[in-house]
Amino acid sequence: MSGEEPIAGRVALRKTCVLLLPVASRSYAPPDRWRDHGRMSGFLWFTAGMLTLVGGAELVVRGASHVATRLGVSPMVIGLTIVSIGTSAPELAIGITAARHGNGALAVGNIAGTNVFNLLFILSLSAVIRPLSLRVQLFRLELPMIVLSAGLMLGLGLDGNLSRADGFVMLMGGITYMIGLYYFTRVAASATTKKEYREEYGPQAVKWSRKALSFNVAMLLGGITLSVIGANWLVDGATALARAFGVSEAIIGLTIVALGTSAPELVTTLISTLRNDRDVAIGNLLGSSIFNIMVILALTCLLVPGGLPVERDLMLFDVPLMALVAFGAVPIFLTGHRVSRLEGGTGVTLFITYMVWLTCFRA
Repeated sequence: MSGEEPIAGRVALRKTCVLLLPVASRSYAPPDRWRDHGRMSGFLWFTAGMLTLVGGAELVVRGASHVATRLGVSPMVIGLTIVSIGTSAPELAIGITAARHGNGALAVGNIAGTNVFNLLFILSLSAVIRPLSLRVQLFRLELPMIVLSAGLMLGLGLDGNLSRADGFVMLMGGITYMIGLYYFTRVAASATTKKEYREEYGPQAVKWSRKALSFNVAMLLGGITLSVIGANWLVDGATALARAFGVSEAIIGLTIVALGTSAPELVTTLISTLRNDRDVAIGNLLGSSIFNIMVILALTCLLVPGGLPVERDLMLFDVPLMALVAFGAVPIFLTGHRVSRLEGGTGVTLFITYMVWLTCFRA
């Protein structure tokens, strides 16, 4: 009898594992029966997803930056590449997840909304607090690339679809931008800017040991995992909210998703503005806006079979607005090489007007 009990126990355990394995493998996704419980359920999943996603992105940035520092990568390269790409990780996770769920409009709307928020609101608000003086490098590289990336997204999306070929074209532009960014910054960066990068990402900012390296690798891997989980929750919650309120996924992507994923850039830029130490923060903000199109949107197009469909309303209003904001930055930036409080206040007012119009008349 005692010999039969262990055998029966093992059989029962195996059956339990077989039953639990499918549940564990998709434990990051909310059960289907929870997704249609209306606005409250959608809001809870959306909020949980947003917090998890932003937290995961922060872990990715910290872990990757510290590991790169340990491997001898220069502070400026870390700040210009790893951090800029890391702050765009939420958009990548959301884009791929939304597209694979058949919500391509959410992915495209998030990119357009995020860039409008970055350039029209965050940058303008920074100028309202303290007039923004612009670096020479911005006119040689970032400004042309912002205009080029916005023009590419607008032009390639006119046929109603962003294909894999379109994604490849954008990605080549993104790689070219990163090479130019490294070259221009290494040659033309001021001593103050280089000092900011050293203080923020240099070896002296990190205490090293074997245990610390293992911890930072774990932080990086954990951040990637949380980003994937958070993106699934957020897309499910956003879809539920769109259905509950009777609006399109594109509107959700343009508003709450875009504003939520840009929250870290908003906080970082405002803090650095108050400290009058914002060259790195503004550079990362502008770089993130370029990466969103040339790398994040490009990778989403490449990784999703058939590319991304672009809703007609997005191509009629929101993507052209994003391009108009980028084109409009040219005369503003070139006038005295600074953004005044008046110009910043105008930008903030225009963004608020756009949000009111979007929620009251488009929703």
